[in-house]
Amino acid sequence: MKRKDFEMLEANGVRVFGDLDSRANCPSEAIEQASLVNWLRREYPSGIGALVVHIENEGKLSGGQFHQMRKRRAMGMTKGAADIIIPAGVSFVCEMKRTNYTKSKWQDGQIEYLINAAAAGSFACVALGFSAGKEAILQWQKKRES
Repeated sequence: MKRKDFEMLEANGVRVFGDLDSRANCPSEAIEQASLVNWLRREYPSGIGALVVHIENEGKLSGGQFHQMRKRRAMGMTKGAADIIIPAGVSFVCEMKRTNYTKSKWQDGQIEYLINAAAAGSFACVALGFSAGKEAILQWQKKRES
């Protein structure tokens, strides 16, 4: 994962939240994401917290599971789908990465998915950690209210 990836994303309408210079010791991406989802559900239990979705696209199928993969794709599994999606007016599409992005990796299709989401009118972003994810959601809400 390189700084130029973030510059390219921003040039294509994908916002980046967080400090690209941070090299701090930080929790895993899964912990950062779970913290953000828990905050959302606590703060907005009957609103956007009830709509937040994580699409389980990661993981590799092994040994003879070709037909299962074809079925998943036919049912809507999309390579590179973002970690957090909130389908509300202008959709919120967020890829979570660690606060220190150098400890994270891009999965196949993630950059393209974010660019396509932004081109389709979504609030597409990358959040570097929980605090950045919270900031992204607050900025998205301001945009929805205006």
